[in-house]
Amino acid sequence: MVIPEHFAVPVPDGLKDTETAPLLCAGAIGYRSLRLTGLKNGQNIGLTGFGASGHLVLKLVRFKYPDAKVFVFARNSVEREFAKELGAVWAGDTAEASPELLDSVIDTTPAWKPVVEAMKNLKPGGRLVINAIRKEEMDKDYLLNLDYPAHLWMEKEIKSVANICRKDVVEFLTLADRFGIRPEVEEFSLEEANQALAALKKGTIRGAKVLKIG
Repeated sequence: MVIPEHFAVPVPDGLKDTETAPLLCAGAIGYRSLRLTGLKNGQNIGLTGFGASGHLVLKLVRFKYPDAKVFVFARNSVEREFAKELGAVWAGDTAEASPELLDSVIDTTPAWKPVVEAMKNLKPGGRLVINAIRKEEMDKDYLLNLDYPAHLWMEKEIKSVANICRKDVVEFLTLADRFGIRPEVEEFSLEEANQALAALKKGTIRGAKVLKIG
């Protein structure tokens, strides 16, 4: 495949193709989201939703901010256990209150409920970064639960992520190579695409999913 050089990035020699694929998408957008939180070492960060992007952010936080605490919110018990295996200090359901208030939260879900629930766990001046291409209409009514004193007061912020920049990809791949950050990957052949989508829907796959062509 031939592409303009402005859209190409160097891939470190130590990365395999199946590892690089999630790093170029879920990893890079997770890296940009983490940058937008303004997290400092020793602070608390929450991750709402724990799929391909979330598990890579957790790994990155552990290397880049070793004294930061990571709290994970996920509906799926498998994802919560996975998060604790990777070093989360706590993992609970989306609607649970974290045991400590958080300096920032990254939301990687397509739903609205996690937005409202995350805001109650933020410290004054805390920031929620929404790492999602879209938010679905299905639970939009949950926004009616938004309570100004509990969720928005005290200068709390909501910030969205728009696009991944080439710089984000280059910087994240460099960090992944240096720190040995690798995604948990389950590989499927192209013929198994439907099975992969079904597993994704059921939440039975940990980490990232990769379709291998050829």
